[in-house]
Amino acid sequence: MSAPWLDVLDDTIRSCAAHNRPDLAERLREKRARTLDPKLRVLVLGEPKQGKSQLVNALVNAPVCAVGDDVTTTVPTFVQHAETPNAALVRTIANTPTERIPVPLDQLASQVSAGHTGELLRAEVGIPRALLTSGLVLIDTPGVGDLRPAHTASTFTALLQADAVLMVSDATAELTASELELLRQVMASCPNVTVVLTKIDIAAHWRRVLERNRAHLARAGVAAKLIPVSAALRLRAAKTGDKALNAESGFPELLECVQRDIVAAADVLARRSVAVAAAGAIKQLVAPVREELTSDGAQSTQRTINALNEAQRRIDELRRRSARWQTVLADEMADLVSDIEYDLRERTRRILREVDRTFETADPALGWEEFERWLEDNLTEAAAQNFTWLMDRAEWVAEKVARSFPVRRDDLLPESIFPADVLDRVSKMDKPVIERFTVPQKLFTGLRGSYGGVLMFGLVTSLAGMPLINAISLGAGALFGGKSIMDESDQRLKRRQAAAKVAAQRHVDDFFIKFSKDFRDAARHIQRSLRNHFSTLAEELQETLLESARGARRAVQDDSAERDRRVREARQELDRLVQLYQRVQALAGGHTPPLGISA
Repeated sequence: MSAPWLDVLDDTIRSCAAHNRPDLAERLREKRARTLDPKLRVLVLGEPKQGKSQLVNALVNAPVCAVGDDVTTTVPTFVQHAETPNAALVRTIANTPTERIPVPLDQLASQVSAGHTGELLRAEVGIPRALLTSGLVLIDTPGVGDLRPAHTASTFTALLQADAVLMVSDATAELTASELELLRQVMASCPNVTVVLTKIDIAAHWRRVLERNRAHLARAGVAAKLIPVSAALRLRAAKTGDKALNAESGFPELLECVQRDIVAAADVLARRSVAVAAAGAIKQLVAPVREELTSDGAQSTQRTINALNEAQRRIDELRRRSARWQTVLADEMADLVSDIEYDLRERTRRILREVDRTFETADPALGWEEFERWLEDNLTEAAAQNFTWLMDRAEWVAEKVARSFPVRRDDLLPESIFPADVLDRVSKMDKPVIERFTVPQKLFTGLRGSYGGVLMFGLVTSLAGMPLINAISLGAGALFGGKSIMDESDQRLKRRQAAAKVAAQRHVDDFFIKFSKDFRDAARHIQRSLRNHFSTLAEELQETLLESARGARRAVQDDSAERDRRVREARQELDRLVQLYQRVQALAGGHTPPLGISA
């Protein structure tokens, strides 16, 4: 016999198909397949730099995830059981959905750190651990709220596959409003959540933070366990075999929670997850049935005609606005590309003007490395500010396009419209050839200049009967030699300054060409993302309005008896959906919100 939750899910899928919602039915079928998979996927999730990767390493007692102050996880890492340690990267390629590339386990961390993603979808690690033999899969994810929203999008994509979630927050500060909001969003998709308080070894007042976090969770109505741990103490205890230190790390309690509440409670997790997915689908099925009952309940032909006219008016308005939002998107993105390129050009011109002012007096032979660092820092800052402006303007464009739609909904704005890795650095600046005025060169230049002075003044003094080489001619030669050395030094300085300016100009030009291309590509990616998102949304709205218009038109054409019959059928269908929702509520133990209507 099948499990009760499986029967409820199958009945909900059939209801979705009966109500012409193949999208909901397909989503639930995917949920059914993932739930029947014997693997238990536990997502380790949280904001950046909270200790997620270190937590996974401590759970399996192996350095499978990249950690460090200058290391950032950019794609999900799946850690599962294998008899022989192995690792692989899963990438997208042109002609097939994915390509699995084996890599040495000790090189995996560098592959999934910032700057090495490319077309990488995820990393997979297999190690022999007793914790994982039951089918448990730990998924380390990029930080939610990362500057590159593609990383955040990959985290929420992994959330759709999760059977349970370990929400990570470090003990150096209390739960923030953004973390509580993230927790609510996670529980809306996966109700099986445990909050893990990390880094208690470096937070002296972690017990106070623990109690305050429990109060925050209680006020927010979040029924999640809160477990304090220290991954550093756990790894040290595993290395030294210190059982007391291991107990102090808090990991025995966490591992017991994982075994008891996740591994041993797989059926409970499946029941809760299925209840959340089925409840969301039933709510969407109830809405049009309830709307049909409301329109037919008055049994008034005039009201039905008015509903038809209103539906037709909304369809016409949506069509007019569909043409308008596409024009608005194209115009605003064209302006955005022009403004972004002008802003980048202006920032680089200011840097070049500062370079010119610097090398009017400075000698490139002295402190070239310091100047090179200054130039790189200023170019990096210019790119970061320009990209920040690009993101702000793109958000503004998305808001403006969203206002072109006749209704306001939470999903009018896409979740992530920005591409990743547009801030890759250009190649290192080539150092110009810097002429140095060596001592032998100075001696040669001085001798060459002094020759004219000695000869000139020697000839003049010879007219007075003095020898060609005398004190006056020698002094004149010394003056002429010193003047030649000074003139040659000035000329060489000017040549060095000119070479430095040319090198800086060439490097800034390379920077501008590279980054202006990156930003134009980013803008085109943003425009395509917005266009695809709003086109899909417009099609969904139009299909919804057309269905309402068809229903209103049928209501006008039907006679009173037919309307009565349809009302009875609608009530029966509504009753059936309410009963199905009550089964879902029983499946979830009453933790799903009420449907908002009575049977």
